[in-house]
This record gives sequence, structure tokens and C-alpha cells, in this order.
Amino acid sequence: MKTRIITGLIALALLLPILWIGSWPLVVGTCVLGVIAISEFFMMKKKRFFSMTGLITSISTVLIILPDEYRSFFPEGVGIWELYFVFAMMLVVMTVLSNNDFTFDDAGVFMLASLYIGSGFHYFVETANYGFMTIMFVLLIIWATDTGAYLFGMRFGKRKLAPVISPNKSVEGSLGGIVLAVVVALVMNHFLGLLEVSPGMMILLATLMSVVGQLGDLTESAYKRYFGVKDSGKILPGHGGILDRFDSTLFVMPLFQIFLTIYQLN
Repeated sequence: MKTRIITGLIALALLLPILWIGSWPLVVGTCVLGVIAISEFFMMKKKRFFSMTGLITSISTVLIILPDEYRSFFPEGVGIWELYFVFAMMLVVMTVLSNNDFTFDDAGVFMLASLYIGSGFHYFVETANYGFMTIMFVLLIIWATDTGAYLFGMRFGKRKLAPVISPNKSVEGSLGGIVLAVVVALVMNHFLGLLEVSPGMMILLATLMSVVGQLGDLTESAYKRYFGVKDSGKILPGHGGILDRFDSTLFVMPLFQIFLTIYQLN
């Protein structure tokens, strides 16, 4: 627990200034996180990250992460999804060039990992571009969900939420996470006025974010169980890897951006 707390404080000390500064330090830092997360997939898949397939997957992920204004070097008429298709086909071709060391199963995993990680971190940057308090609003809802689920689960947890995938999580803990997330969202929005929405809409948004965040957590638990590993990596002592810490974030950030898009259109 001591190691976990120290690592968490150090991570916050590094993360918060970058979020506050924004601009290119945020983009560079997020791309680094994305590449580390991709390397964790390679490690779980027991494939060499420092290889042509690792390079292809990393470049694809970074291109997806980049904000739109950083993609001005793309040829006219070529967007991110056209380039993603090219990199996906390159991975498929590697199944031919690798002498059966790299399979279609491997290509599929890394193509999906690139999309999953790249898109999640892309919207992380987009959310941060709205301002420091906006990104903190989303992160605090995620963290409140984790805290509430842990505290309520420890005190009241009886019914298993997903016994096969994550036996320590309970239905009571999940509901507790949602409740604390809603409270944090209502209090922050009341005092900071981040979103001009009704309390009912804020409750709905916070509930959706909390549920989706928990689904992100369970999804990571599912593929770690599939790969037979306890943690996605070891870069964060006491916490595991980047995927272990950003599993919920990668799911919630796109949802929040969808909400902002719909809200702004209305």
C-alpha cells in the first residue's frame, strides 16, 4: 500500500503540470503513454515490441492520438482512417513476411489495440484542450467511481458483479461508485459551472460516465485474464502498467466528447 501511494503521488505530480500547461507537452506526453500502452499489449501477447510490427503499431497509435491540428502534414484528401487502413494492411502483410512468427490473430489484436488506445488518448487530449478544470472534472468522476466502488464494496459487497472476470468486484461496490461519481459531478458543476445543464442531465451524464468507466475496467480485466497476466505492465510500482491506470479513462473520454458534441449541436 505504501508503494502504491508513493507511486500515485509521483504520477500526479507529473500529470497535473502537463495537464495545466497543455499544448505540445500534453500531446507529447500522451503519445508517450500511448506507445507504452501498446508495448504492454506486445508484452502480454509475448511478442517483441522492438520490431517492425511494434513500429507499425506504435506509429498508427500516435497518428490516431494526435489532435486534428497536428495532422496538417497529411496529404490532401488523406485522413486518419485512410492511414489507419494502410497501417492495418501493413500488419496483415507482416503475417506473410514473418515466416509464421506473426499471425492473423496477432495482427487483429494489435490493430484493435491501436484503435482502442489511440482513440481513447486522442479524446483525452481533446478534453484537456477544453481547459484544466474540464479534464479534472472527468478524471475526478473516474477516480470517484473507483474510490466509491472500493469503499462500498469493502463495506457492503455481497453479490459478485463479474465473478469470472473480476471476482473481487461487487454489485454493491459498483452502485457505490456510481453514487459517489454523481455527487462529485453535481458538486463540481455547481461551484465551477463547467456545463450549463440541468441537475437531472448532470446525474445522467455522471451515471453514464461511471458505468462506462467500470466497463472499461472490466474489459481490461477480461483481456488480462485471457492473456494470463495479473497486470498489463510494471512501469508503475504498486499499480501495474499504463493500461491498468487508464483502462476507465480510455472508455470515458470518447463518451464525454460525444456528449459535448451532442450538447453543442443542441
